[in-house]
Amino acid sequence: MIGISVGAALGGFLFGFDSSVINGAVDSVQGAFSLSDAFTGFAVASALLGCAVGAWFAGGIANRHGRIRVMVISSILFLISALGSGLATGIWDLIGWRVLGGLAVGAASVIAPAYIAEVSPSAFRGRLGSLQQFAIVIGIFTALLSAQVLAMIAGGAAEELWWGLEAWRWMFIVEAAPALVYGLTALRLPESPRFLVGRGRDDEAAHILATYSGVEDVDAKIAQIRDSLGTDEKRSLSDLRGNRLGLKPIVWTGILLSVFQQFVGINVIFYYSTTLWRSVGFEESQAFTTSTITSVTNIVVTIIAIALVDHIGRRRLLLIGSLGMTASLGTMAVAFANASVDAEGAATLSGVWGPIALVAANAFVVSFGATWGPVVWVLLGEMFPNKIRATALAVAAAAQWLANWTITVSFPTLAGMGLQLPYALYTAMALLSFVFVYLRVEETKGRELEDMHDGSRPRREAATA
Repeated sequence: MIGISVGAALGGFLFGFDSSVINGAVDSVQGAFSLSDAFTGFAVASALLGCAVGAWFAGGIANRHGRIRVMVISSILFLISALGSGLATGIWDLIGWRVLGGLAVGAASVIAPAYIAEVSPSAFRGRLGSLQQFAIVIGIFTALLSAQVLAMIAGGAAEELWWGLEAWRWMFIVEAAPALVYGLTALRLPESPRFLVGRGRDDEAAHILATYSGVEDVDAKIAQIRDSLGTDEKRSLSDLRGNRLGLKPIVWTGILLSVFQQFVGINVIFYYSTTLWRSVGFEESQAFTTSTITSVTNIVVTIIAIALVDHIGRRRLLLIGSLGMTASLGTMAVAFANASVDAEGAATLSGVWGPIALVAANAFVVSFGATWGPVVWVLLGEMFPNKIRATALAVAAAAQWLANWTITVSFPTLAGMGLQLPYALYTAMALLSFVFVYLRVEETKGRELEDMHDGSRPRREAATA
């Protein structure tokens, strides 16, 4: 099960790598193509539009053709995007290849948590599901580290490295290697037993449940899965319809979990951290190092989350994380409010405010990485009923990518008005996330996937069930 989950989570590695690789290249891309700050923000965020589209369609493809098929398609798109981005001849060319990679990231963001949840025993589902986020942060770290190494070898990200190509181009090209590994690995993974039962392939599902998931009474489990799927083999967006606001309550919960995960501004740290720290006084090499340290911190705290999620529970971890993010983001907002701005609009943190901002940024990463980072993906993979899981997860993930795009594309403009403004907004979102979790999110620790409901029952009744 660990091996299978790691194999599926390789999509998360590419998710993190592809999302963060722009970090080390953004200044060089801006200079190479003479872009304004606003258009730079659009170029950085362009892949996220592809992510939303990829996530939206991944659920339908997974329901029709299986979870493994989506993984293989994603790996091919990752490979093409890596090579195309590195060899781009213009900014629109680069944006097109980044959007193609975004399709792959969006699909991987849907299929990995759904697949891992569907093959995992309930007692270990939280830890195995957290491997998706662990792979994401490893991918982020690898992207930042490889970018730093390539820039150091070339003497700068904009300098020529090998075969007449600048270092920033190689930052994209190196993604081709893990993309190839992901595709070959996916071909060796067993299909989801929930998908197989839905397609009437009970014998295959029975073998996987007995061999990998440790189910003893396979016939009873298959009957339970079939009952939870219902009699209609066709899965569509119409399955998500509910009486309130057009969607089932559980779907709205998933969408808002996804939106809050992004509206706290976590990806500003990973997309713009190198540029951010340069703007407050760090040299390029120092900014790269600071970003890499932040990424390592994220890895360590994700390991902590993996250890805790099946013991403490999902809901309690989210509440703790919301409080930690509120405090650390508020501190960053205060620090940047005390920055001095020169005639060109560049901010500088002097005295104790520089270290305070750096510590607060890493405290934010700790608060997010140990809670909202992995736990939201665990919940999205397990909180929906079997009948709507892939479709609902696709909608929630698409909402997450649109929220990610909104935060990413708006940051340069907001930062131009003073860095304290975006961080004050992220602080407010973190505080609201606490209220939302307290009122709307149920605990799923230890519950079988077949016991998940659509949120139409009262909370007390659902908890009893």
